[in-house]
Amino acid sequence: MSGRPWLARLSAGWAVLVTVVLVAGPLVLRGRLPDPLATHWEVSGAPDGSMSFWAWFAMEAALWALLVACVARGVLRLGAEARGAAAATRVRAAGGLFAGGAVFLLAQQWATLAANLGTLDWRDAAPLGWRVVLVPAAAIAAGVLGVLIASAGAGGAEPEPAARPAVPLPLRSGQRAVWVSSARNAGAAIGGVAALAAALLLALTRTTLGPSGLESTAIGLTIAGLAMLGVSTVGVRVGDEAMVISFGPFGRPRRTVPLGRIESARVEVKGPFEVGGWGFRGLPGMATIMIRGGECLIVRYHSGGELAVTVDDAHRGAALINALVARSGVR
Repeated sequence: MSGRPWLARLSAGWAVLVTVVLVAGPLVLRGRLPDPLATHWEVSGAPDGSMSFWAWFAMEAALWALLVACVARGVLRLGAEARGAAAATRVRAAGGLFAGGAVFLLAQQWATLAANLGTLDWRDAAPLGWRVVLVPAAAIAAGVLGVLIASAGAGGAEPEPAARPAVPLPLRSGQRAVWVSSARNAGAAIGGVAALAAALLLALTRTTLGPSGLESTAIGLTIAGLAMLGVSTVGVRVGDEAMVISFGPFGRPRRTVPLGRIESARVEVKGPFEVGGWGFRGLPGMATIMIRGGECLIVRYHSGGELAVTVDDAHRGAALINALVARSGVR
């Protein structure tokens, strides 16, 4: 890992501390809580949804385990996939996510326990009140602090290698060539599966004690899970006629860019912070498909617009596109 040893020790200590609090707090207060717990409140402040204690406890633990796994995997891949600015960007993102996500889980757990504490029925839980504002505010403040701390510990990264020009590949007259590559974001895939699993868990554990607000939560988790799965994988295929971009683990949906629209191709190193985050960023005609930080295949249209997509072996793809465009005489 590129960075300072104290940052790794601090991260490990933080992970242990948060785990202890998230696990011990609910178990210590178990005897003073109703079962099921109030877990959702309407705008007026009255509780309108509930979950059994153990289902809620398991969901909290699963979300924390998922966050730790995503951050750990992203950091461990630094040495193999990112250098220089890209590595520093990933460390800062991991620091913000780790600190902000942990505080969000701690704060919302505290708010839920405080509202339910001392009641015999979940419908008698106290309104969240000012806690509604405190939870996201604390998470945002912790995320900013995490980015600052991670920035201080992100030194020592190797310089980025100089970009190699995408020189057109030598193609004989009539020779056919195809280039296929892809990129994956395991964190998005795990997050998508976890969100769908959580939605299923809410559906299966929904209580029949009065009206429930869990349906909207389950729907939201389902939409979020499908969206994360959609940006977990991207594939690119370049042939004689077009460049085809496919999304998701099943290669659907797809986007086809005819070679006749393309003026040239090149490779640049980009990170999520540079383009505004992960997923499909920008507008049609000037967009980036950001699956993971690193090399991007960038095609420039004759119209002046550009499309960038993060994909492995981008140099070879750009070289083939330039060769096919040159051979077609469309430049």
